Amino acid sequence: MIRHLVLLKLNEGVSRDEPRVIAGARAFQELDTLVPEIEFWECAWNITDRPIAYDFAINSAVADRDALKRYLEHPAHQAAAAQWREFATWVIADYEF
Repeated sequence: MIRHLVLLKLNEGVSRDEPRVIAGARAFQELDTLVPEIEFWECAWNITDRPIAYDFAINSAVADRDALKRYLEHPAHQAAAAQWREFATWVIADYEF
């Protein structure tokens, strides 16, 4: 299995209640119903307010490297990520477990 972790940070001046941000969060929240490679999926807004904290987190898992590639290339994932590119930056980590 491969764990795929993503931490997203809203750009300066962007707030969680903007319609585009709400739509972006919804796109990620629905992704596990659209991408068959996803074996485990959870995502949510950060609940703490610290200077080093990111705003939104995704914790997911896929079966193997091929499944990860298919997930990353899936049109629903590409569309969701494209929304976030407009208002956020992120870091990722992928590891086998």
